[in-house]
Amino acid sequence: MTDKRIRTRFAPSPTGYLHIGGVRTALYAEFVAKQADGDFLLRIEDTDQSRFVEGAVENLCNSLKSLGIKPNEGVWIDDDNHIIQRGDYGPYIQSERKHIHQEYAKKLVEMDKAYYCFCTTERLEEVRKMQELTKRPTGYDGHCRNLSVEETQRRLQAGESHVIRLKLPKNGSVTINDAIRGQVTFDWKLIDDQVIIKSDGMATYHLASMTDDHDMKITHVIRGEEWLSSTPKHIFIYEALGWDLPTFAHLPLILNPDKTKLSKRQGDVAVEEYLKKGYLPEALINFLALLGWNPTANREIYSKQELIDLFNLTKVNKAGAIFQIDKLNWLNNHYLREMDEQNYFNLVLQYLNTFNADQKFKQRVALLFRERLILPAEIAELSAFLFVDKLNYEGVSLTWKNQTKDEARERLIALIDWIEQINDSKEHDAKFIEEHIKNLIQTRGWGNGDTLWPLRVSLSAQEKSPNPFELIAVLGKKQSTARIRQALEIL
Repeated sequence: MTDKRIRTRFAPSPTGYLHIGGVRTALYAEFVAKQADGDFLLRIEDTDQSRFVEGAVENLCNSLKSLGIKPNEGVWIDDDNHIIQRGDYGPYIQSERKHIHQEYAKKLVEMDKAYYCFCTTERLEEVRKMQELTKRPTGYDGHCRNLSVEETQRRLQAGESHVIRLKLPKNGSVTINDAIRGQVTFDWKLIDDQVIIKSDGMATYHLASMTDDHDMKITHVIRGEEWLSSTPKHIFIYEALGWDLPTFAHLPLILNPDKTKLSKRQGDVAVEEYLKKGYLPEALINFLALLGWNPTANREIYSKQELIDLFNLTKVNKAGAIFQIDKLNWLNNHYLREMDEQNYFNLVLQYLNTFNADQKFKQRVALLFRERLILPAEIAELSAFLFVDKLNYEGVSLTWKNQTKDEARERLIALIDWIEQINDSKEHDAKFIEEHIKNLIQTRGWGNGDTLWPLRVSLSAQEKSPNPFELIAVLGKKQSTARIRQALEIL
């Protein structure tokens, strides 16, 4: 297949939101295509109409767009939020291909690779219960597998409700060559005859997805490991119809820290929730790409282009990947710090809108907490103490260790005098302020702790806060000295 143009697809169901695991699948499919200068398409698998959620396709496309994951073919969304389809192999919405799937199913029946099944839901339920009682594997018992052509036609003409099932081998085995897992062998007798056309005429995933992959010339089927056990059925369809197999790659599960499957019970699983909270697309892509794969042992930060250039399906781990929120937080903090200053302001300043202060002051506050922020919205709570007129010093000590109040007062009075003499051009220069206050400490023979602690607490009324030099630079001379005078009243 090396002489063919590489074509990959992301084929989610429109069930309401874009799962974190789905984003990783989309990323890996995009990486494989872009690395080879091939095609990456988006197909919507909506044959199960009972699970369809209104607006889910738009939501899915917008989420991918927000992350910078842009298929060059298939379903997409235009600037007016309308669903469009682009490319030469459409329709790319599976329910619109119903007649195509039915034709393939009929062809498989004609080849004796599939058959009509008239079993009722009640009968199937009875069979399942009996299998469970006798502790046998559950699955279809083949009741309609060998119906004569005459009886089948009679029942079809009578309008009996029916499905179409694959007529799978009952002996021997099938071996899958998986790009991630290597060779995996399945025993045919443990695989039941899968429904490929439901009673409503819609194809199931197994037929629809494989025939669409073939018709759309997909060379690499990249999907979650939950589909590995179904792959024998998919290979059977390909081989029955005389088609070349694509490369299959089944990605490991994404797991909670307790090794259970990532689920809503333990936290957010929808990428929209992470974007709403303020996780940056760059951080999410960097994080998700490394869930189960890392090109080098000594790096954690990669641009998307580096990830594309370095990606190798065969290097993806077989074992489940742990979703570590601490690592995502660390990456988000990194990308916030690396961001262009104006873009950072655009992202963060909106969370300071409730405070009454001028824009320059808010910008200084935003930069003060840049190193500490994980999510942009956190700045409101972190910085609230900078926007109040009167501080509350209850529950916090203005003195350092065994320092007396008189000693603390002496240092703060001297610092007020010094701060008031700062040149206007230097009042927001934290490095200048630090250098000169440390000189003052040395000249007076004081200690750093017994000077800087009362200074910092007098400016913040907090046990933990940014250092006093940064606080003075943000607050400016007037506000800084006013706060120190408040502290002196308490002392």
